[in-house]
Amino acid sequence: MRVISWNVNGLRACAKKGFGGWLQRSGGAIVGVQEVRAKRDQLPEDVASPAGWTTHFVDAERPGYSGVGLFTRREPDAVEPTVGEPRFDREGRVQIARFGRLRVANIYFPNGSGQDRDNGRVPYKLDFYRHVFELLQRLRRSGARVLVMGDFNTAHQAIDLARPRDNQKTSGFLPEERAELDRWLSRGWVDTFRHFEAGEGHYTWWSQRQGARDRNVGWRIDYILASPSAMPYVRGAAIHPEIKGSDHCPISVELDPKIVG
Repeated sequence: MRVISWNVNGLRACAKKGFGGWLQRSGGAIVGVQEVRAKRDQLPEDVASPAGWTTHFVDAERPGYSGVGLFTRREPDAVEPTVGEPRFDREGRVQIARFGRLRVANIYFPNGSGQDRDNGRVPYKLDFYRHVFELLQRLRRSGARVLVMGDFNTAHQAIDLARPRDNQKTSGFLPEERAELDRWLSRGWVDTFRHFEAGEGHYTWWSQRQGARDRNVGWRIDYILASPSAMPYVRGAAIHPEIKGSDHCPISVELDPKIVG
């Protein structure tokens, strides 16, 4: 049972680059996308409602901004599109789907960079992290097996970006942002990719300038985290840099289907 996450950097643009064909070939049972940047009725029909898939979308109030979407082979038992905090919900960043005992949280975490390319949105980003963390901790305590996937907009360790020394003061690698990921992992959440792969040079996002992707000068800022109760069902994790269509690439985990039982 494959679960896939991908920041598509605009689903309409990604659709023109082959998203629909990729989706059908992906082998995914659950596919979460972030940064949709369109309402459902603005999407091509074969993306809004592809054959063989159920879809759910959460929009931002601001046109052409943020947004998440879920493509599933099986109809979820329920999909929660809010986190109960208006300043977060208006940006359309979260959906939590229930499949039996499995909960899949598809999340587009905020970027800390402000309009003036400063770190002005870092406080908002940290507040978002903390609010979502407490929400998902409650899900864990309820007995659910939880996966949290998406663009976290933070590289956790120096190994997770090509040029850590050059980015000490850049949002996405600030100590206070990295500390939030430390907190998740210290409370038992597992970075599924690092569970299986300790090596360097594995990234999920590359700047679109100066051939960064061709040179693999990137950042690993997309993750699938597993709760302790979900982790025994995780059989593998991967990054797929060969898949183009966005400045991010897809990531995935392979699950024992019994996780939903």
